[in-house]
Amino acid sequence: MKTASDPRHRRRQRFIKWLFAYSFQPQKNLPQALKKLIEMLPKVDEQIRKAAPQFPLEKINKIDLSILRLAVFELTYQRTQPKKVIIDEAVELGKEFGSENSPKFINGVLGTILKNKKLAKSC
Repeated sequence: MKTASDPRHRRRQRFIKWLFAYSFQPQKNLPQALKKLIEMLPKVDEQIRKAAPQFPLEKINKIDLSILRLAVFELTYQRTQPKKVIIDEAVELGKEFGSENSPKFINGVLGTILKNKKLAKSC
């Protein structure tokens, strides 16, 4: 069971804070794993756009966007954790850092991305 002191959860918290700061101004001295995510941002953002076309990226709450970016990167490119764990963590981070609607929005976008990936694989 995940706890607040779980090192993976704490690592994700730090990554969200760095991504949030990066959304306002590019940062220096980022961890290597985060540099990989930054390199993949155009592809990650495109998946978010497709999953939530009614919400332009510029209109999405910056903390929610940071959480989504990390989760999409983990789901699509890193793939070191089970999908359900990544989504659960993203929802928990939404509860911790986001607004009242963040968990539901994050869960919906990530669920749509997974559904789209399954459809693409079946074609």
